[in-house]
Amino acid sequence: MNQTGLEKIATRDFLDSLLPPEKSDQFFEALFGDASEGAYDIQLECLSVASDRIVLAFNLIQRPGKCLVCNLTYGLPTVFQRHPLIDIKGMVSKIEESGIEISSWRLGETEENSSSLHVIPLHLYLS
Repeated sequence: MNQTGLEKIATRDFLDSLLPPEKSDQFFEALFGDASEGAYDIQLECLSVASDRIVLAFNLIQRPGKCLVCNLTYGLPTVFQRHPLIDIKGMVSKIEESGIEISSWRLGETEENSSSLHVIPLHLYLS
């Protein structure tokens, strides 16, 4: 296992390279035709790193003056799984370029951590 690669995954710079902050506006532009219609920003976070699995999270952070309601976020794992702007397969490829072999991945269900933060876990299973 590539220890340097595992340490790199948890850095803000690396996570932002996988999902740049401007992707939120691009996502809502594609979805609604207007980025200002988006109720949240999407930010990638590293929740845990273990010998057999890395858990990242898509944090859905409520935008000021917007309402982050569960009916907006519960269907997102299915959308994120296939959406070309989110590009999970591309993220996995970039992680593998760091010397980490990923055998498979899966998105978990949306978790409502608070009224202003919902989280979608991304489980990366290591070879």
